[in-house]
Amino acid sequence: MKPSISIIIPAWNEEHTISRTLRYLQESAELAWEDELYYEIIVVDDGSRDKTYETAWPWVDKLVRHDRRRGKGAALQSGIEQARGDVLLFIDADVQASAGHALVLTEPLLRQEADMVIAKLPRSGAKAGFGLVKGLASRGIYRLSGYQTGAPLSGQRALRADRLRELGSLARGFGVEVALTIDAARHGLRIVELDVPISHRETGRDWHGFVHRGKQFVAVGAALLTRWKQRKPV
Repeated sequence: MKPSISIIIPAWNEEHTISRTLRYLQESAELAWEDELYYEIIVVDDGSRDKTYETAWPWVDKLVRHDRRRGKGAALQSGIEQARGDVLLFIDADVQASAGHALVLTEPLLRQEADMVIAKLPRSGAKAGFGLVKGLASRGIYRLSGYQTGAPLSGQRALRADRLRELGSLARGFGVEVALTIDAARHGLRIVELDVPISHRETGRDWHGFVHRGKQFVAVGAALLTRWKQRKPV
């Protein structure tokens, strides 16, 4: 039986980027996998106020729409519920021309060498934002699971579907990646991190960047607090 991969892309107000992401992803998947395996592309529109849904429709196998914004974690969870693949590949909607590089994340899983593979993205430019959120996430993951990660906030990752089910539902919002890494490490999943040349829209040092980082900081903090409460007593 051919292995199967479900590519899940959460999206919110991405009408200007998602078609390019999906086009490059589709072209790369056809070239890399051809008839070797089955794959499906699932987009979850998390209550967008623009034409993300209509823009994504021609490119996908399954399209899910939330009636309101529920957060990235909830969008991923909706995609997981629709997925039929043995391997799940999470990709952000704004990676555009670099989307095809994410396919390499599935290779250690298909070779049965890992249970979760996380992409380590290239260092961003000077205007990409601050390291406060990343530092909080890295320290929190290590303190709560003992796992030392170089990519605590990376949304580009692949997992074995059967092992993911062991972890239960995903955390909501921007803390989903942090919580997922903690849960995976606690459950003994084999985690691999790969350097992958994926790039996405950067968050700058303007007012919008501060607001975004602030929301992300709160979400990561909430995810860490929840996992701290769930820790096993020594």
